[in-house]
Amino acid sequence: MGADPVCRRPGYVRRRAAMVMTACAAVSAAALAGQGEPARDLARTVNTFIGTGDGGNTFPGADAPFGMIQVSPVGAYYSGWQYDDPTIRGFGHSFLSGAGCSGQGGQLAVLPVTGRIGSGGAFAAPGSFDYRKYAAHYTHAGEVGQAGYYRVHLTSYGGIDAEATALTRAAAERYRFAAGSREGTLLVNTGQADKDHTVVGSVLKIVGDRVIEGRITTHSFCGGQAYTTWFRMKFDRPFRAFGTLDADGAHPGNRRSGQDDGQPNGAWLTFDLGKDRAVTAISALSLVDAAGARLNLRAEGERDGHLLSFDAMRALAQGAWRRELGTVRIEAANADDATVFYTALYHALLQPLTASDADGRYRGYDTEVHRADGWTYYDYFSLWDTYRSQNQLLALLRPSRARDIARTMLAIQAQNGWLPRWGYADFDTNVMTGDPVTPWLTDLWRFGDLKGEEREAYAALRQNAFGVPPFASRSQGRAGNPNYLAHGFVQYDPAFSPKGMDSDPQHAASATLEYATADCALAQLAQAVGERADAQVLRARGGNWRKVWDPAVVDAPTGFRGFPRPRLADGGWFQDPGGGYSPRSQYGFHEGTAWQYQWLVQQDVPGLVAALGGRDSALRRLDTFFAYDELLKDPLHAASRSWVSGTYSYYDQYRYNPENEPDIQVPWMYALMGAPWKTSAVVRAAEALYTNAPGGITGNDDLGTMSAWYVFAALGFYPMEPGSGRFVLNAPRFRQAAITLESGRVLEIDAPRANAARLQYIDGVRLGGRPDPRVWLDFEQLNAGGRLEYRLTGTPPEHGWGTSSADLPPALCPTDSRGAGATR
Repeated sequence: MGADPVCRRPGYVRRRAAMVMTACAAVSAAALAGQGEPARDLARTVNTFIGTGDGGNTFPGADAPFGMIQVSPVGAYYSGWQYDDPTIRGFGHSFLSGAGCSGQGGQLAVLPVTGRIGSGGAFAAPGSFDYRKYAAHYTHAGEVGQAGYYRVHLTSYGGIDAEATALTRAAAERYRFAAGSREGTLLVNTGQADKDHTVVGSVLKIVGDRVIEGRITTHSFCGGQAYTTWFRMKFDRPFRAFGTLDADGAHPGNRRSGQDDGQPNGAWLTFDLGKDRAVTAISALSLVDAAGARLNLRAEGERDGHLLSFDAMRALAQGAWRRELGTVRIEAANADDATVFYTALYHALLQPLTASDADGRYRGYDTEVHRADGWTYYDYFSLWDTYRSQNQLLALLRPSRARDIARTMLAIQAQNGWLPRWGYADFDTNVMTGDPVTPWLTDLWRFGDLKGEEREAYAALRQNAFGVPPFASRSQGRAGNPNYLAHGFVQYDPAFSPKGMDSDPQHAASATLEYATADCALAQLAQAVGERADAQVLRARGGNWRKVWDPAVVDAPTGFRGFPRPRLADGGWFQDPGGGYSPRSQYGFHEGTAWQYQWLVQQDVPGLVAALGGRDSALRRLDTFFAYDELLKDPLHAASRSWVSGTYSYYDQYRYNPENEPDIQVPWMYALMGAPWKTSAVVRAAEALYTNAPGGITGNDDLGTMSAWYVFAALGFYPMEPGSGRFVLNAPRFRQAAITLESGRVLEIDAPRANAARLQYIDGVRLGGRPDPRVWLDFEQLNAGGRLEYRLTGTPPEHGWGTSSADLPPALCPTDSRGAGATR
């Protein structure tokens, strides 16, 4: 099948048109469901190049669902790789998908080369072993990025084909050298990883004639502390010649090399090639020790003492992805629509990463070794991001994993003494602000993933909500709690000293809003475990958004009055150097402005509506925020012109920012204000920003957060209110979808008139054959399965479905216009 017409439509994809055609061509042959064609191969439908451009920060290489190990190119880009990197410096073995910080992954960078090594050849001179100097050029022609499989052709060194695949704890790569080649060499670099991911020490040992192993210690990720990764790599054929590489050059025949000062370190291995001219390497990692890496390789990279072949591992890897992706089936209008959806689902199922070895051992936040007996321990928690969408998607689709993930968080609490904010390997980086772990863990409770552990979870969350960690603790917790508990708001203090990159007083207004949201969510758990006094206090604190609401602030260009604003320790309002305050400024908000954060009050929408001057005024402000009139004129393109565009364009903004998390829930605020047709219009416009192209994700994907947003939006419901278990509805993108839940029940979603090419609105909803006028469904209703039917129309039903006050959910933590309910 040729390229789908959508791929050829010049105005359809908004970014980097030169990249688009290659990415589209790679997947345009995907079969369409429901069109009388063969069943779609979901592993091949995924396009792993989506998100590798324009700051998406995904990686194109091979990974397993929630895998410990990944194999992907390392380039010059700060997060590891982007689509237009000119050369490949090596194929690393550890990556995160979509994180915004520099210094992440890329350890154990392997590159196939040709030619003599050592005296009279390469790396004879001191300082020559540097992957920036020996990096290979490559071509996108013929490059393949599927779920569980990656292939690229290196044009340097005579032309070499590189392939990769991965299981949970072991991976395989195959390097096929040019026709006529009799020998090939692999460079193994343990002294360099991703750009800015500083290697502070490494040890490499060459064992026999088929194995290398060692450890790599890196200091990385937004100022995080050092951690160690152990590795083992075994080859399908013996190497004939070998040696180590360091700052002084090549050392033929040497079997051990170590550096503990960040200097170059590595090895070279030369193989005699067979008729297939290929060398296959099976590798495994461990965050525990060398024995863990050996065990992981035996457990997943071998069968009966023999290495798996590359093709056998690829079959297992892609089979696992077909099962994972196949639990959600859609009837897509075209191949691009299918690829965008399944790639989003793929990205949402990559994290958190498996961290326990095959024997259950893992390294805890106390740096000691523990064992997960009968469950899996996970790591890498981007909580500020994932609490908004990806966490709820896992709870709905993968409750067994969600239970282990929740159990992991309780283990971190027990070993660290405090809950983390951004967990990386075995430490808390303290990156980002607010209190994301509370809505994150409270939602897992609400979705049934903490059964039997509710009180332990509440105790951990209460400690965090009512206190601050000891000074010696690595975790910073709610750094703004002393003032927040005393006065109801976090004080604005740009000079506050953080334990990591960020602190709440530096972003005091947004931190106050985040704390209030978290408190309201925690109140629901407190009530459920019988802590009624706490629940009452926490519900009242859910109204503390009013403590930073200044009704006198005016946005001069639009005339709207009343916005959140940072307050000083003495209770006074912050003033900018000019003596005023603009709600478009950077002061007091984390990666956003007062315009974007004013909507972070899902727990008290009626109170927010009153603060905005009533429903009509609130809807007019939302219309301005979304450039709603422009969307109606050109729904498939207006968003890219009218909304914030640019991964890091945080400040001096007054419009919706679909490229970052603080306001990604706002489209559904329309529905909570009785205007659900506008929710559907805005969501449909936002979906057009997700494309089958390297730039086809809005901003950093942040460990699957933006991808999970798209999955929910396309299916027709979104988790709006932490702790509530509620999903607010919008017009689905597909005519049919079916989710096979772990219980075996199936949730069928039918919208027979769905047409993603134009605006559509909900005219009626039926659940289990019965009409439902409400704008939301509870988790229990979705989890029970059955049929969810949407009747769609092209005419806005301004007085129809979902517009009555009785159709709206009650506020979780209501306040009145005087702020009653808010507490100091």
